Amino acid sequence: MIITQTPLRISFAGGGTDFQGYYSRAGGCVVSTAIDKYIYVIVKERFDGKIRVGYSRTEMVDTVAEIEHELVREAMRRVGIDGGIEISTMADIPSEGSGLGSSSSVTVGLLHALYAYKGCLVTPETLASEACRIEIDILGKPIGKQDQYIAAFGGLRRIEFNPDDSVTVASVPMSEEKRRRLSENLLLFYTGVTRKADNILSKQKENITASLPTLDLMKTQACEVYEALTNCNMNRVGRIMDTGWKLKRQLTDKISNQTIDTLYETAMDAGAIGGKIAGAGGGGFLLLYCPPDRQGAVRGALGEMKELPFALERDGTKVILNARR
Repeated sequence: MIITQTPLRISFAGGGTDFQGYYSRAGGCVVSTAIDKYIYVIVKERFDGKIRVGYSRTEMVDTVAEIEHELVREAMRRVGIDGGIEISTMADIPSEGSGLGSSSSVTVGLLHALYAYKGCLVTPETLASEACRIEIDILGKPIGKQDQYIAAFGGLRRIEFNPDDSVTVASVPMSEEKRRRLSENLLLFYTGVTRKADNILSKQKENITASLPTLDLMKTQACEVYEALTNCNMNRVGRIMDTGWKLKRQLTDKISNQTIDTLYETAMDAGAIGGKIAGAGGGGFLLLYCPPDRQGAVRGALGEMKELPFALERDGTKVILNARR
């Protein structure tokens, strides 16, 4: 039996510049961090040669081609496993439409578990690049590359997407105390709305050419967040997030709505410095930057919204149980 644990993520700046349609022109850049909420993938052998896949439903099939869970199907093909296996996935949060990068964490965690099942050691770069190939090239999902890379590498990272399709991953240099301070200034609230990110991202992808000036500014913001973090100018991170949210809303009218706008304005009026809807937008989790002395007021203003306590995660995907025969 193999069990992998793969983190979810939040992004501070630069989201959208990780699309090939943008970074192929002059490169993209994001600043993201893994958080201590996870996708778990369990893989074990079956004696009868069949394939059992368990997630929100259960599949029992004879061949890889029959698997309806497309990420499992393509990960098995990529690794070269054709049967006699059970695969289950579990998540710490609603895994669809959360805005925390869950789909890519599933893909990275699946690949990691399947390679470990075969006894193969693979690098984070391999896991991230193969996850991108599955999701973007094979399945044609209208997404960028940041989620796969932060899930594989973990930590607080500056990730650059180069025009030649290579990716450069660098740690943000911060002491443990500064990292803890950053974490203490961040809040996540569940809007109660899940959505299909593909619809929003498809529209965003279609609008890349028209959105180039906005995306250029968002890439610059990623550099500014990196500088603010390295200089421990925490409140500046919040202010950049606020400006970034206003820019992000210009990419497509599907990113926000009246409910989200009201929630965000309520949080800002109560003392938050900045924030955004995590991921593609349209629902999922509301990420806020808010100093600790104002957090009580923000929690009170948001009323019944469910908060998700979290901390920053240093590790990327990892095998937490390896009981190979």
